[in-house]
Amino acid sequence: MANRAKKHTSRGRKQDRARVAGGQEYEVRYEAKKTHRSKAAVKRAVKKVGNSRKKVERQLGRTS
Repeated sequence: MANRAKKHTSRGRKQDRARVAGGQEYEVRYEAKKTHRSKAAVKRAVKKVGNSRKKVERQLGRTS
């Protein structure tokens, strides 16, 4: 039986970019810098609306 090379797709990476991992310091720091908010504000937004990047950014934009 021949070994087949696994086809690499970008599907997993695209799905990963659509999420904010609240427990990952670098992701929280990136989102805080991007939205000009504190890391604590990003973590609160993730806890409140979930880990969808779109929802988190909407929440951070709404609260001033």
